[in-house]
Amino acid sequence: MRTLIVCLLLSVFTLPAAGQKQPYHYIRISTGKGDCVVRLYNETPEHRDNFLRLVKEKYYDDLLFHRVIGQFMIQGGDPDSKNALFGKRLGGGGPDYRVNAEFNDSLFHKKGALAAARDNNPKKASSASQFYLVQGRVFTDGGLDSLEQLRLGGRTIPAWQREVYKTIGGVPHLDQLYTVFGEVVKGLPTVDSIAAVETDQHDRPLLDVPMRMEILKRGERRILERELAGLPPRNNLFDRIGDFLRGER
Repeated sequence: MRTLIVCLLLSVFTLPAAGQKQPYHYIRISTGKGDCVVRLYNETPEHRDNFLRLVKEKYYDDLLFHRVIGQFMIQGGDPDSKNALFGKRLGGGGPDYRVNAEFNDSLFHKKGALAAARDNNPKKASSASQFYLVQGRVFTDGGLDSLEQLRLGGRTIPAWQREVYKTIGGVPHLDQLYTVFGEVVKGLPTVDSIAAVETDQHDRPLLDVPMRMEILKRGERRILERELAGLPPRNNLFDRIGDFLRGER
């Protein structure tokens, strides 16, 4: 009997078997307009790792969403925005390096997408710190047809992506031009709230919208993923013992 109990406990908190998918990382973005949680894509490892490092360093804390355009996106991550004077034009700051573009046909500018801003460099490399969250708008088939002809140079939007753009919306003309490296998985109304603020002629909010960021711990991540999957909380004894032994309190 003792052997059986030991085996059961070991099965609860042993490390995942080799070959399992790499776990996702999640970032909570907190603002006076609400909080949201973004999942970072493993398909864009350079952007993922760079963003995680900056968040760990508290780089983004107290920076502003300095550029807000309704039905388009909300942008932040300029270090010059911290304690910036009212009316100061922002958007030119950041670390002195870029992140290589990581385009992926399956990662696109749907509503809630997390993407990297950039300047007009020929390699389309991303700003090291500035990012945006997509609000966008909902399209019709006719609108998407026109977009393909007039702005996408004949590039066809895949049928499954068209359905997303016709239901939750987004900004399809940015696809394959700016790297999408994550998405909002919880708290999407926060993006709408920030996108609705009044702005000046340079799209800076008239009332500052500062942010704070933190990486979700393993326990928080597991709870979130069960919630996103529609599963009940893990409340049985063995689950709780395993979580405790893994430090996932």
